Amino acid sequence: MSRPPLPPFTAATAAEKVRLAEDGWNSRDPARVALAYTEDTQWRNRAEFLRGRAAAEAFLTRKWARELDYRLIKELWTHAGNRIAVRFAYEYRDDSGQWFRAYGNENWEFDEHGLMQRRIASINEHPIRAEDRQFHWPLGRRPDNHPGLSALGF
Repeated sequence: MSRPPLPPFTAATAAEKVRLAEDGWNSRDPARVALAYTEDTQWRNRAEFLRGRAAAEAFLTRKWARELDYRLIKELWTHAGNRIAVRFAYEYRDDSGQWFRAYGNENWEFDEHGLMQRRIASINEHPIRAEDRQFHWPLGRRPDNHPGLSALGF
């Protein structure tokens, strides 16, 4: 299975890969998202360590069961060879209605087929008031005309 764009990445193909990842995660479909990772993918997400596509899918299933109305924006930070670094922010609410905004950085490493073999994520979050939310598009893909992180001042 191949997931273009493939490494080595240029600035344009790295930015495309980041947007494709953002679109996938905004689908909130764990099975679809997991297909972007190798069978033996290695993840660090906060303090959780995962190994394998099935573990990633299970993690995403748990994540989106508790992070409701999830909306994510990713932005390319840098790239080299088969690696991409991104920064991101996402907003969600919990089942009590409390909204949160999370900020983070990810380091990605891809195999020759464009599948992510390593994902290292550092994330911090804090509660926000509903009126302080910045991500207001309908659930799913962020519209092309919606501001990105830099335009929002994040």
